[in-house]
Amino acid sequence: AYQPGRTRPKNLDGLKKNLRLGDDGRWRWHWDPAFMQDRSQQARGRSDFHLELEEAARALTCPTHLIRGRKSDLVTDAEVADFMKLVPHAQYTDVANAAHMVAGDVNDVFTASVLEFLTSLR
Repeated sequence: AYQPGRTRPKNLDGLKKNLRLGDDGRWRWHWDPAFMQDRSQQARGRSDFHLELEEAARALTCPTHLIRGRKSDLVTDAEVADFMKLVPHAQYTDVANAAHMVAGDVNDVFTASVLEFLTSLR
């Protein structure tokens, strides 16, 4: 239901590496569920955390490649624009038919993008 355009795989065993079985018998994504539950704590630390991330991004001098799935519900167009202002030397690839997990959604396009980026560094 979360990704209605994605074809459901016949074998779901590959998901187990990204899921954790809770004490209640329910499968959850591998990150700590408390991360999603405590929104007030997130709001308090969010601005400080973003300032740290912006400082780190501005300090990047190495070749940088941002690959975003256009259907991502975590990385917006505005956030991409902000990142590109902070790291103007970065290369950006927008993958039309992918959500946040680009490599899992459209692996061939992801891989080609990475190879093109790495080849350009020669």
